[in-house]
Amino acid sequence: MGWLFMRDMGGYATPRSYLDNQFTYAHADHRLTVLASSMVGSTYYAACERIEASGARAVFAVVCLTRQSTGARDGCTFGYKDMTETMGPCESDCPAAILDELTETDSIYASEWRARCRANLVRRKLERAKPAPKPGQTIVFDEPMRFNDGEDRDRFTVIANPKGRAPLFRDPITGAVCRIAKFKTRAYRLINPTIVPKDSADG
Repeated sequence: MGWLFMRDMGGYATPRSYLDNQFTYAHADHRLTVLASSMVGSTYYAACERIEASGARAVFAVVCLTRQSTGARDGCTFGYKDMTETMGPCESDCPAAILDELTETDSIYASEWRARCRANLVRRKLERAKPAPKPGQTIVFDEPMRFNDGEDRDRFTVIANPKGRAPLFRDPITGAVCRIAKFKTRAYRLINPTIVPKDSADG
């Protein structure tokens, strides 16, 4: 399906509550119920239970991309694009609690999507388990990165970030201070675990 935009969410406070309502209904031949749902960033994930009039039951995943805007020229403040797991969505950060609700599927696309989601859950768990670099430590990445100044770097001194929780990284040779987005997705090692007090850290 394409995008559906509207002026408001009909009194619902959040995209999640609005979409939970959209995917919970009863028709003459079947009924649909959201068993579990979650917003991961601006993406909605839900486990939807479909029960046919015959009593047949299946639980499948629904994925919705969402957009919110307060300054749209046409007055539309909310939009969403819905798809089922059988369409093989690119978005594959579905929480485990939703995946655990799903019943077996014979769809190749759905099976591959579920496998990607499970793999991403494992990857994020491993990322969280990595030791967090502290100011004063030296961090060495397995693969060098090219920065805007054209230099390739893989070794840095970790320094405190006065404007946020994410650390900054200083080139120990040139003194250039670098930001590395999603650095925990990269392979690295800490070779000098000397920690200095935050108040005395450079930067």
